[in-house]
This record gives sequence, C-alpha cells and structure tokens, in this order.
Amino acid sequence: MPLLIAGLVLFLAAHSTRIFADGWRSAMLERLGEKPWKGLITVVSIAGFALIVIGYGQLRVMPVPLWEPPVWTRHLSLLLNLLALILLTAAYVPRNAIKSRIGHPMVAGVKIWALAHLLANGNLADVLLFGSFLIWAVLDFRASRRRDRENDVSYPPGTLLGSFGTLAIGTLVWFVFVRWLHALLIGVSPLGM
Repeated sequence: MPLLIAGLVLFLAAHSTRIFADGWRSAMLERLGEKPWKGLITVVSIAGFALIVIGYGQLRVMPVPLWEPPVWTRHLSLLLNLLALILLTAAYVPRNAIKSRIGHPMVAGVKIWALAHLLANGNLADVLLFGSFLIWAVLDFRASRRRDRENDVSYPPGTLLGSFGTLAIGTLVWFVFVRWLHALLIGVSPLGM
C-alpha cells in the first residue's frame, strides 16, 4: 500500500499545481523556463505512475475487500467508460461540440472513468486509486472552469465533422479497449471473458 499511496501523491501532486499553487507554478515556470518545468513535471509524473502500477499490482495479489459490488454496476461501468473515452477523445479532436461546451473534456472523462471504476470494484486498492483520481478530477475541473470564467476563455464552436469524429473515434477506442486491451494491459476483462 505505501507504494500506491506514494505514487498517487507524486502523480496527482504533479498534476495539481494549477489547482493548489498556481502562483508558485507561475514563479517556477518563469525561473526554470517552460521546457525544464515540463521536463520536471514529466519525470515526477512518470515516477508516480510507475509507483501506482507497482503498488496497485501488489495490492491486487492479496485484495482487501470492502464490499461486493452488484453485477449491474459492471454494466453501468461499461457505459460510463464509453462516455469517458468519448470525452477523452474530445480533448484531442479539433472543433467538436463536446469541447466547445465542456471546455475540459479530458478532466471530465477522468471523473467519469474514476466513478465508473469505483462503482464496479469494491477492494481497498480500487477505492484508493479511483477515489483519489475522482477527488482530483472534481477539484481540477472546478478550478479549470473557474479559471476559464475569470479569463473569459471560450472554445471554438464544434463542427459536424469534428463532433461526429469525436463520437466515432471515442466509441472505436472504447470497443477495442473493452474487447482486447483492458484484459491485455490490466489483466481483467470488463466483459468477464
């Protein structure tokens, strides 16, 4: 458990400077420069991610059950993860209506991804991992939207092609991940196969 917690602290702290220490972040950017700052955040993020993977893997070997999720939560999780991957895709596909409307679809996708996994998993490791990401995503989304309002940020309107492309790519990525990649990378098939 210490490795998972250390990894979460490193990874989420590296992604939280704009939420909790925007002034310090700006000072560091000015002092170090953009590339060295991004390099530092990348190194800390990779170290945190590695510790998360190792720590979570260790806890999955000897799980500590907290509750037994009902079967229906797995089905709901599949649908919520479809939405999460469409939102993630919206962060990268230009001129789509989702990004135009939400502004920060990746963070919204992380919120839904974390919630979906909390619903379908009842072990201590899952609560630590997905609960931490859910709390972080809620705080980051709120801070990002507030910053947009304060700076009068608006996003370009979506086009039909951008919006349809977002839905199509997100759905395809979800299908491939659910059908093959989740079992290959995580060791568990969301389809129970």
